[in-house]
Amino acid sequence: MEDSVFISFCVVGISFLVFQAIFSIISPRISPKISDSYKKLTYAKQCEWDSRIVSTVHALIVGSFCLYILVYDEAVNADPIWGDPFQVKMNVAITCGYLVYDLLLFARFWKEMKDPYMVCHHFAVIYSYGYVLNRGVLPYFANFRLISELSTPFVNQRWFFDAVNMPRSSKPVLVNGLAMAVVFFIVRIAVIPSYYSQVFATFGTEGYIRLGIGPQVAWIVSCVVLDILNVFWMYKIFRGFYKVVKSKPGGKPTRNHAD
Repeated sequence: MEDSVFISFCVVGISFLVFQAIFSIISPRISPKISDSYKKLTYAKQCEWDSRIVSTVHALIVGSFCLYILVYDEAVNADPIWGDPFQVKMNVAITCGYLVYDLLLFARFWKEMKDPYMVCHHFAVIYSYGYVLNRGVLPYFANFRLISELSTPFVNQRWFFDAVNMPRSSKPVLVNGLAMAVVFFIVRIAVIPSYYSQVFATFGTEGYIRLGIGPQVAWIVSCVVLDILNVFWMYKIFRGFYKVVKSKPGGKPTRNHAD
């Protein structure tokens, strides 16, 4: 095993352990100090609270690292298929460790937290990122997909507002909801034309042919699956925000799991 591959999988393992520690140890200790509502939640809700703390930490780390790479990693920007992948592999390894932790969490608390769409998302990402970790291919495109994590803190914050029973018509909730919709659209939907134009530009090039059929299929199929999910989630977000705006002051629209 190459040194860079070994290091990548070590980072996956460390990432998994760190996120598991945040869920099992750190969040349960600090959350009651942040909000008195935490102690009033059911055990299942406390677990989801802890999991969303982990999700937010992961999103902030990976999203920030992603922007840094996009701006400063000249090798990756110069050759999006075969550029020096080391920094991208580290970022992807952090994400893969998080995804393994999250899938195990879903398995453990499936009745309380079941979300088949998110499970499909996780498996699609792990499937495609496996090629990045093992072969170091497609670093630019792998990193570009991680821009989507910048919307996650706003999604989680909406859940926290609901958990503490803050009315959805209140100003903080509305401001967060608007920010969530705008950021989600920018980092997951608006970038789709630009992303696929760069994908199509690589077709037929020497670098693309060198990939082989496996990475080519993993790349395209996972991207299509993820973007179908993103469009679906964007629809749910706009529908939820519209329901809140149209509801009576102080009211709280009926909430389903996708909201």
